[in-house]
Amino acid sequence: MGIASQPRKKAYKGLPMEGVIATWYAKNTGGDLAPFASDAARIAARLAPGARVLEIAPGPGYLAIALAGLGDFAVRGLDISRSFVRIATENAAQGGVAIDFRHGDAANSPFGAETFDFIVCRAAFKNFGDPSGALSEMHRMLRPGGEALIIDMSRDASDVDIDEVVDTMNLGPIDAIVTRAIFRHPLRNSAYTRAQFLRMASDSPFGGAEIKVESIGMDVWLRK
Repeated sequence: MGIASQPRKKAYKGLPMEGVIATWYAKNTGGDLAPFASDAARIAARLAPGARVLEIAPGPGYLAIALAGLGDFAVRGLDISRSFVRIATENAAQGGVAIDFRHGDAANSPFGAETFDFIVCRAAFKNFGDPSGALSEMHRMLRPGGEALIIDMSRDASDVDIDEVVDTMNLGPIDAIVTRAIFRHPLRNSAYTRAQFLRMASDSPFGGAEIKVESIGMDVWLRK
């Protein structure tokens, strides 16, 4: 799909992240917490003490929990999956950190304008039914001078790169096969190219973005 025909809204074609599927996902992604710790550390390095942070679509909450443990930050989470809200809340309690995880839509957030200093969305933006609406909500919720970081898969990811990433995930043989298939098909098919994302960001209230592509993923930096 070319950048000119990128829809404002799209149907989510992945698995519903509720019940057993959410539990399976939490188990698999929880097998290697190093990537979450790494992302939390680079975000924490940009934050001042007392910063208010929102993670959109935190899933099991691993990134938010890692970040909350790195400093005096007020961390919140917003997820469309009620199962993930429950799982993330339980994980935070077990991790000894206080995080307010709420149920809600990224394109219609319950949080007020200019509430957060930093917003992060990891491995979920490609699944949003209203990506343009989600970008507008991020801009609305950020304080002036605030930043947002979207970490997600690139549609340009090769099969070789996907295999290399899955090989580092410490999965059992069956889970590795399933995960590789999910990456190659529904996830990559739903992902955006760098050009598509740049076009969306340019059309959003942010007016543009800085994008870095590496391996199968990309970092999209947005500033208000």
